[in-house]
Amino acid sequence: MMKPLIILTGPTAVGKTALSVRLAKAVGGEIISADSMQVYRHMDIGSAKVTREEMDGVPHYLIDILEPTGEFNVAVFKKMASEAVQEIYAHGHLPIVAGGTGFYIQALLYDIDFTEQGEEREIREELERLGEERGPVFLHDMLAEIDPEAAMEIHANNRKRVIRAIEFYRQTGERISEHNRRERLKRSPYDFLYYVLTDDRKTLYERIDRRVDAMVEAGLVGEVEKLIEMGCTKDMVSMQGLGYKEILDYLQGNSSLDEAVNILKRDTRHFAKRQITWFKREREVRWLNLEDFGRDREKVLEKMLQDIRETYGLETENHGNGCDV
Repeated sequence: MMKPLIILTGPTAVGKTALSVRLAKAVGGEIISADSMQVYRHMDIGSAKVTREEMDGVPHYLIDILEPTGEFNVAVFKKMASEAVQEIYAHGHLPIVAGGTGFYIQALLYDIDFTEQGEEREIREELERLGEERGPVFLHDMLAEIDPEAAMEIHANNRKRVIRAIEFYRQTGERISEHNRRERLKRSPYDFLYYVLTDDRKTLYERIDRRVDAMVEAGLVGEVEKLIEMGCTKDMVSMQGLGYKEILDYLQGNSSLDEAVNILKRDTRHFAKRQITWFKREREVRWLNLEDFGRDREKVLEKMLQDIRETYGLETENHGNGCDV
């Protein structure tokens, strides 16, 4: 018999964190973060990391477990998240996966195989050298020639994933997009409810802009300065995250602070748009459009609790009033 699993995702800044905590408290849940940046210590402001106060006593997994020098990717996430799911079941609680990295969620939900092909250093070193000499766009164009679908999904600045996709094709003769599509057709080992929280574009973009301004006011520049002092560089996976690469450019004299902040707002809006596109392709998704609930997050929560009661027959606690973010 498949065990229950709740997914609560959506575009950045839509308000997933507060809602996931309220949900966890109502159903006896524990939360697994599906965020590619909150896993890193010392990277709190730029990642909009959930605070101890916001956790409100709910156990969270995959938060603050790696140094910024460490590498975090979908294969590492899947392993850690799968272990966390089993630990939560052992506690007799309900796992809730909350975060906006759709690829990570998909990997866990459908048990996607990320077994590496035998490593061929010559291929990887050649591609890395081309990336250094010709730039990320050149590599991305190479990928577009052999696998247009993968090139559509992978941003040119995500050099590691671009290289991995080209490398996969050279090693196997198969497009990585075809491999991923086949993996996505797998049946999930979980009896899941998959929620996507969203809002109209204008409101979401306004929230993003306000969040970026709040990050700067909270000391984002100082946070990046400390990371540089720790030895972090732009080549590290952690420093390529939104909020960090833009401020790093400013600190290195490549832009003014105003320019960096505007670029960060623009790129975060673009990121949110890509997230929504990703979730529209996923199977068995339940959309929670805040407009449909009059932006009353209490009604959104009650809808989720009703589904949980009907699907799993679980009792839910009185969840009180308010669901502010």
